[in-house]
Amino acid sequence: MLLSTSSRKKRNRRNKMSDRRPSVQTLTLGCSKNRVDTEHILSKLEGRYEILPEEVPAICDVFLVNTCGFIGDAKEESIAAIFEAVERKKRGEIGKIAVFGCLSQRYAAEMPELIPEVDAWFGAVDYAPLLEYLGIHADPGELMTGRHLTTPRHYAYLKISEGCDRRCSYCAIPFIRGRHRSVPMEELVHEAELLSMKGVRELIVIAQDTTYYGLDLYHRRALAELLQKLSQVEGIEWIRIHYSYPADFPEDVLVQMAENPKVCRYMDIPLQHISDSILSKMHRNVDGAWTKALIGKMREKVPGVVLRTTMIVGHPGEGEKEFGELLDFVSEAKFERLGAFKYSEEEGTYDAEHFEDSVDGDTKQRRLEELMSLQSGISLEFNRSRIGSVVKVIVDDWSDGVLVCRSEFESPEVDGEIFVNCASLADPAEYVGKFIEVRITGADEYDLRAEIVSI
Repeated sequence: MLLSTSSRKKRNRRNKMSDRRPSVQTLTLGCSKNRVDTEHILSKLEGRYEILPEEVPAICDVFLVNTCGFIGDAKEESIAAIFEAVERKKRGEIGKIAVFGCLSQRYAAEMPELIPEVDAWFGAVDYAPLLEYLGIHADPGELMTGRHLTTPRHYAYLKISEGCDRRCSYCAIPFIRGRHRSVPMEELVHEAELLSMKGVRELIVIAQDTTYYGLDLYHRRALAELLQKLSQVEGIEWIRIHYSYPADFPEDVLVQMAENPKVCRYMDIPLQHISDSILSKMHRNVDGAWTKALIGKMREKVPGVVLRTTMIVGHPGEGEKEFGELLDFVSEAKFERLGAFKYSEEEGTYDAEHFEDSVDGDTKQRRLEELMSLQSGISLEFNRSRIGSVVKVIVDDWSDGVLVCRSEFESPEVDGEIFVNCASLADPAEYVGKFIEVRITGADEYDLRAEIVSI
């Protein structure tokens, strides 16, 4: 029997509705390691879901929040983001909310009671249950090398290990993420090859501690060997190292940095402090003399290296004497990049169980501002010293007649940028993701200005 016109229209509408892929949007909070986790998960959803960009809130069937639970400010940001998602769900902009990552791993028992409007909660160690919830089968502990990039397509983060065997007194990461687990070298090379095929030209190597890489799998520190293998991947032109721990630093990494043209002369090495007494309380396994010698060795073996570090002010036991030592060290070391945090007591850590949070909030804030004021002058001096130099840069973006670029000495998202006048270019968008040469013409404490030399 022939269907009526009305019946055919209804059936066609039902078919179109059933054929429509559900939409998913993510929000990634915290560090770049979380971003890699999000991208691995999204790669499993390709073809089954319509993946919406992170940048602008959109109406979606599923909203995934990847949380951070590292310090107080990060936890507050994550909780605020979840409550905002709940409000959007009430307005009908979101179908379901699923939360995963460090915060929900750390507070697995408390969070569902605190925010019952969230549809599902998952941890940060095994993402198979989250994928199963989304209708995608995954084996527990499965290594994922596919990536759906949420960064600009020309650079990507490469997470080489998970977890941490360090026991820094203030840090909650080991009991959130577990023991250190290196990703096999062949898997990382394969992942780098896939990223290169997507157009990635810069790899940013990350982990809780990149220098620990390989000890569990190969019974040796294998970061230098990994860098060599990654540099052989066709299409990859820059490799940048983040999150390197100072204790037992593998010096063959410095050889790679000095001799391998693809390894950027850039090292991110969080030092946290210089006072012997504070470093001891922090369980950093180094003292001030070791730290100073290591910095000197880096500058000697890798001429022109740019060092980024982070410091913590207000740790229990930090008096004016210890803080003064920190200021003196920063003045002498002249780190090109430096960030700082106020100490935040985290439940479950050694600090929380053994020390009183003895430095008041106003003192922490004053010390933070004093340290960053000192660093501002150092950064300005370094940037001004670069005026007149010609450097190779990668173009990240463009806007209003200006190319937004970085050299090997600037890491995305955490460092300054180089703004290049491109009024003479017919189509500036054509150069995004490409390398060009520029001459530095001006500087402030954070950013640089430049003009095109060759393209």
